[in-house]
Amino acid sequence: MAEWLKRGMDVQQARAADRQVRVVVEAALADIEERGDEAIRAMSVKFDDWNPASFRLSEREIEACLSRLSGQALDDIRFAQAQVRNFAQIQRSALRDVETETLPGVFLGHKNVPMRSVGCYVPGGKYPLLASAHMSVITAKVAGVARVITCAPPYQGEPAPAIVAAQHLAGADEIYVLGGIQAIGAMALGTASIAPVDMLVGPGNAYVAEAKRQTFGRVGIDLLAGPTETLVIADDTVDGELCAIDLLGQAEHGPNSPAVLLTVSDKLAHATMEQIERLLTIMPTASVAAKAWTDYGQVIVVRDYDEMLAVADEIASEHVQVMTDRDDWFLQNMSNYGALFLGPRTNVAYGDKVIGTNHTLPTMKAARYTGGLWVGKFLKTCTYQRVETDEASARIGEVCSRLCALEGFSGHGEQANVRVRRYGRRNVEPYSAVDAQ
Repeated sequence: MAEWLKRGMDVQQARAADRQVRVVVEAALADIEERGDEAIRAMSVKFDDWNPASFRLSEREIEACLSRLSGQALDDIRFAQAQVRNFAQIQRSALRDVETETLPGVFLGHKNVPMRSVGCYVPGGKYPLLASAHMSVITAKVAGVARVITCAPPYQGEPAPAIVAAQHLAGADEIYVLGGIQAIGAMALGTASIAPVDMLVGPGNAYVAEAKRQTFGRVGIDLLAGPTETLVIADDTVDGELCAIDLLGQAEHGPNSPAVLLTVSDKLAHATMEQIERLLTIMPTASVAAKAWTDYGQVIVVRDYDEMLAVADEIASEHVQVMTDRDDWFLQNMSNYGALFLGPRTNVAYGDKVIGTNHTLPTMKAARYTGGLWVGKFLKTCTYQRVETDEASARIGEVCSRLCALEGFSGHGEQANVRVRRYGRRNVEPYSAVDAQ
């Protein structure tokens, strides 16, 4: 039976939607819909103290941002983007259009059709999270999206050069320095200066997430992302220091980021907790990571690997780091996770920043029913049908007519009947069911 050496807050209770956030977002979106650019500017001044002549960056402004970065920084951004693009292209190649003749003269198929326009939110108020630009813009472009726009808040009173570089190098068609509810509202609802998009993607704070939730339906969204989560599954093949570093590395995302150790080793569990206390005395972001660990950290010891698997699937964490003597066993048997990081040589930071898999992943147990952002999210799999012979149309029509009669849908039935009359050359009374021959 699982034993909790350390428990965090009740995550579901702690993450219950804050009524005040909902009210603020609802009012803000209504204001944007009514006043458009005027509302956008007022919110930008209020929340970010940002009031440029234009929120959209010009080519000259983009180049100025790139010029502030070192050659090494630009090379590193290009390297990370090459990995993301390569894996997205591999994923895209796995998606095929199909067409097949299911009956003589009947052809069914589907096409993977890219969305026409996508808005990518890149968070950057606390940290300039340029990696989010790689994950969203590049993946959308590989999918074939024609118009990809980006919004990121100002960072320390100006456009964040690294974010702008990442957006530009990823292939963004329009780059706006605009954050929060106002960015989501502008992209989803549109204004006189910003044309609306068909889908919104990208992480953000509680207000951004709530704005995405409230605009869903007007536009598509990728995920309703909550705070970053990490689960480390480990045994005595690794040590407490490695586990502690991997837990705290994700806890620094925010004070409400869950970090969980799941192990079969009581020794490793205690060693990890000791190492966490040590590391929090020297970690530059300890003020954030310590609060996350205190409020949301968990240490769970189970009796065997089967129980470890069951508990992991129940947690359904966004990130799952597996460091055991049977990593591939977890790959083959685990069901609920955003992304797996197998073995001690990799870690969640590789996935967050550079290795090539997408870092926009399901949180709050959404891994039970969805995966993360990938090239397929930007594609609509749309079916079509074609009937090429009179005989096929009449054959399908006869059955369709009788099925429509069973449902009482006479108008539907007549769509079939007229084709039985024309292509099957049979006498069928209007709005009646075709008799079987």
